[in-house]
Amino acid sequence: MAIIPNKHEMPTQDAKERAKNFNEVALGYSEETAVAEAERCLNCKNKPCVAGCPVNISIPEFITKIKEKDYEGAYQVISQDSSLPAVCGRVCPQETQCESKCTLGIKNEPVGIGRLERFVADWHNENVKEAAVPPEPNGHKVAIVGAGPSGLTCAGDLAKKGYKVSIFEALHTAGGVLVYGIPEFRLPKAIVAKEVDGLKDLGVDVETNVVIGKTLTIDELFDMGFEAVFVGSGAGLPSFMNIPGESLKGVYSANEFLTRSNLMKAYLDEGKTATPIMKGGKVAVVGGGNVAMDAARTALRLGAEHVYLVYRRSMEELPARAEEVEHAIEEGVDFHILRNPVEILGYENPDDRMDPKNGFVKGIKIQKMELGEPDEKGRRRPVPIEGSEYELDVDAVVMSIGTSPNPLIKDTTEGLEVNKHGGIIVNEDGLTSRNAVYAGGDAVTGAATVISAMGAGKVAAKAIDEYLSAK
Repeated sequence: MAIIPNKHEMPTQDAKERAKNFNEVALGYSEETAVAEAERCLNCKNKPCVAGCPVNISIPEFITKIKEKDYEGAYQVISQDSSLPAVCGRVCPQETQCESKCTLGIKNEPVGIGRLERFVADWHNENVKEAAVPPEPNGHKVAIVGAGPSGLTCAGDLAKKGYKVSIFEALHTAGGVLVYGIPEFRLPKAIVAKEVDGLKDLGVDVETNVVIGKTLTIDELFDMGFEAVFVGSGAGLPSFMNIPGESLKGVYSANEFLTRSNLMKAYLDEGKTATPIMKGGKVAVVGGGNVAMDAARTALRLGAEHVYLVYRRSMEELPARAEEVEHAIEEGVDFHILRNPVEILGYENPDDRMDPKNGFVKGIKIQKMELGEPDEKGRRRPVPIEGSEYELDVDAVVMSIGTSPNPLIKDTTEGLEVNKHGGIIVNEDGLTSRNAVYAGGDAVTGAATVISAMGAGKVAAKAIDEYLSAK
């Protein structure tokens, strides 16, 4: 049978319709399409796709199960290495990881590995209702700081080995960036809740509204009988450009903007939660990563009349996933490429303090850029073009130029070494400078992908198991 050269298309909502709602954009493969896509897999002996996966899922094995229509068998294969298959199938950048190594991709499009993973996870969630059975306890206790992807992964791997695991989450909902950062239309909250419930079935305790470094310290966790601690607290401290006008009302970090939409459920549009977006207003989102795309597309759905995306490099250098950029363009986001903000403009009327617009954003001044010589990362450095400034009328500005780890844990934990960016320093096993304290994910690397954070959680779980097994 001849190999089909291209991936089977992922069905999606119509662009004009989806730009007005928060329902999931990608609709998922049917059983027939999933089997047909699985048939494209060459089942290579050397399995290059597995090497491209940060958690080393046995990809050809689970795809073979799909070919045999043994979807639960496929799910069990994935679950051996991933605690969050329904999440990864939706938000992982497979095109730069497993799919980039696919042998079929040398001459054709690679197998749609991520789309098949999502299909399998969704099939399991719809058809299998039995809860996981906790293993026999091994008598050891481990504390996890943060219920994001690295923490959830570390907790799942340890729970399967019989550890008594407790997760301490600062916010009121478990999931970390999966629930406060990624919008409903890309990753429904019910999907994340289902994955968290699966960990609870394994015996994992999840304590929300506990800020480690404030409610409890890491030293106090050891005093409570925990024998090891994993820090997966993410990178929730937003960065700003330090340009004039950033303190005006109507300027948000993408972190705050998306959290208000997600955790405060502004997306439900029930009038109970004030959104950061003026209905019918104009919004500028500054940045070019996945978070910037999420913010721009969320602004549209919250009722913005016009959304500008301002990025200082070219379209070819946008760090966001190609699929997310394509969806944003289809939905009507207006890309201002090779542009950089130099000032945020506001209504300033010191003579009339009762003016309701006083201190609010009214526009953004932008300078055109051109690409110069490569920087230390090999990307051509954007260079300002003198005299090229222009203004856009906007009612809100969302800054999406990166985040760094919150210093709270570092400042309250004696002997915990961090780098100049605030990331916790660890060795190859995730061990920090403190004995029995491990860390991984964005708390170590700064903002990165969900799957890389999961990989760090797996590495640390293995090291914690080896450490405590030897006691």
